[in-house]
Amino acid sequence: MSESEQSDQGHHGPMKATWAVAASATLHCLTGCAIGEVLGMVIATALGWHDLPSILLAVALAFVFGYALTLRGLFRAGLKWRAALRLALAADTLSILVMEIVDNGVMLIIPGAMDSGLASVLFWGALAFSLIVAFVVTLPINKWIIGRGKGHAVIHAYHH
Repeated sequence: MSESEQSDQGHHGPMKATWAVAASATLHCLTGCAIGEVLGMVIATALGWHDLPSILLAVALAFVFGYALTLRGLFRAGLKWRAALRLALAADTLSILVMEIVDNGVMLIIPGAMDSGLASVLFWGALAFSLIVAFVVTLPINKWIIGRGKGHAVIHAYHH
């Protein structure tokens, strides 16, 4: 089987789209997003940036860390850079995008959350809440994507 065929099916054929599998994929995505989101917000807040540049930095770092976590597993599985990058982009982009739209949207609608500062319970509480909401919204989307043989379905076998 060629590498491109493996990227479509993984090493062991298509995976079943269970809620547990979707939750695992969503938690994986949430981990990368949360690392990038928190780091971006901390840097932007420390630099005194306003909402838009803060969000742009947090989103950019969420994508970087989300892809990095996937790439790490693919490199461990022996894939070359180009194949691993293609798989990571295909597997994670929609999930990270949805998660970032939701968590940043929640942060923006909570009064004062973006301006409350790093020492504020409001900031950290709002950020934690926004990530939980993002997980809940992204979970059924990931289940649907995996059920179609896309998203984390194409890389799951490489992680085991």
